[in-house]
Amino acid sequence: MNNVFILCAGRTASTSFTHACTHITNYSSAHESRVGLLSDERVKYPDNHIEVDNRLVWFLSRLNKRFGDEAYYVNLTRDSHAIARSYCERWHLNESIVKAYGHGLLMNTKIRKADRMKYCLDYVETVNFNITQFIADKPKVMTIDVSELGAKFSDFFHFIEAKGNLEKCIAEFAVISNKNKSNPLKKMWNSFR
Repeated sequence: MNNVFILCAGRTASTSFTHACTHITNYSSAHESRVGLLSDERVKYPDNHIEVDNRLVWFLSRLNKRFGDEAYYVNLTRDSHAIARSYCERWHLNESIVKAYGHGLLMNTKIRKADRMKYCLDYVETVNFNITQFIADKPKVMTIDVSELGAKFSDFFHFIEAKGNLEKCIAEFAVISNKNKSNPLKKMWNSFR
């Protein structure tokens, strides 16, 4: 059994990473495939599977219980301020992990627009700290910065002993996935919130 978990704060090309992994033939791969499930079902991944899910950071104990040191763990990183800015641009979304963090976890339901970046940055720093602490004692760990994704994917491919079309994997990074969409009406509405 070989499982691979791509851990990240989100807004780190994780969707593109998932698309790249579809060209790997000896693993299945998915992006946020078990969201909405409870208890141990949340981390009940099939064998030989690559899962990319920024919400796994809240289920690290369950992940450790089920997969422990046997799994590969990849810390997908990006400049913290860039991630926070990207989340700030998505504040208007109804389903938002940073709003859930600020409103639910930190219990501040009246976050001023001027303070949103601080909450987004705090979220990113908290998630990154949780990931680095979790992987600190794991034997099969790799860190990939998004700025080096095209070059480092080949290292990842060999690290997990992947089979498939590496060229097609790397070509996926030329396509931007899950991009923040610029909607003038939403931006105008958001400026009043």
